[in-house]
Amino acid sequence: MVRTILGGLLGGFALYIIGFIFWGTPLGALAFHRADPQAGANLQAAMAQALNPTGTGVYIVPDPATALFGKGPVAQIFYNSGGFPVTDGSALIGGFVLALVVGVAIALALRFTAADFGSRARVTLLFSLAAVLWLHVGQAVFNHAPWGYILYLALSDFVGLAAAGLIAAKLMEDRTVASPVADSVH
Repeated sequence: MVRTILGGLLGGFALYIIGFIFWGTPLGALAFHRADPQAGANLQAAMAQALNPTGTGVYIVPDPATALFGKGPVAQIFYNSGGFPVTDGSALIGGFVLALVVGVAIALALRFTAADFGSRARVTLLFSLAAVLWLHVGQAVFNHAPWGYILYLALSDFVGLAAAGLIAAKLMEDRTVASPVADSVH
């Protein structure tokens, strides 16, 4: 069990580092389109005026119940009325703790569902793929979310989840298994 927990913690650490590489470095800009600075300021002012009465939340604009939705343009807005620093220390700390918890959860799931490294590796890769296909690519399919952002998000999460699971699986590997040479001697 100690190797499982250690594997989960190291896998969670890898998940966090991979997330940082994809999102905390200039690579993260690949996922986003940027508005002209004046257009961004205009949109920010419009959001402050139109969305502040209801506050922080996720908005579909315009309301899908109206004819305007079918005409476009449409948006899903992840809105925070207060803003936050570009590099938010509390988010980094919370994200690190979350990554460790996810790593341990992956390790425990692998421990209780598969017995050897090969089986654990296959389960890791297949469930990582299934998770990002449903949770991320599904947004592009069902909600017409932008494919570029979604594919980048899916890739970053697949790499992180797969690395976390593979690290945990490797550390859980039973090192007492006899080698083929030792088996032939007995």
